[in-house]
Amino acid sequence: MDFTHLNEEGRARMVDITQKNDTNRVAVAQGKIRMQPATLQAIQNGVIKKGDVLAVAQVAGIMGAKHTATLIPMCHPLNLTSVDINFSFNQENSEVIVKSWAKTTGKTGIEMEAITAVSIALLTIYDMCKAVDRWMEIVEIKLLEKNGGKSGHVLRGENS
Repeated sequence: MDFTHLNEEGRARMVDITQKNDTNRVAVAQGKIRMQPATLQAIQNGVIKKGDVLAVAQVAGIMGAKHTATLIPMCHPLNLTSVDINFSFNQENSEVIVKSWAKTTGKTGIEMEAITAVSIALLTIYDMCKAVDRWMEIVEIKLLEKNGGKSGHVLRGENS
């Protein structure tokens, strides 16, 4: 297996994308944060003392996507054309599910931006709620779908 982020000496490098064509690229990622049922209820009722948890997590996730190249050393800075985040609830497992969509037109992928958006939104939920539930658990952060570039449209299967 060849790792594209290693040069001939085996040292880290940023991949050369100079000759790649610009294409429309989209990625969708998802993650979850599990918590006590009372914490989930407090988020849904808007009574967490730090403020509107989901509104802050939404903005933080978008900002996270915009800063991916400064957080992940070998990521290329991308001109994001859209980032969106939504939240849903799994009452049975006492979870907030965070899903992100990131888009660009460019020479390289958008997966890391979508995954970073989800990660930062989840971390923000943790930060906003840790005073009432220190043992929340961030789980199952993953890429669900990507489209564009050499690999075309790729969708995570049921067994992935």
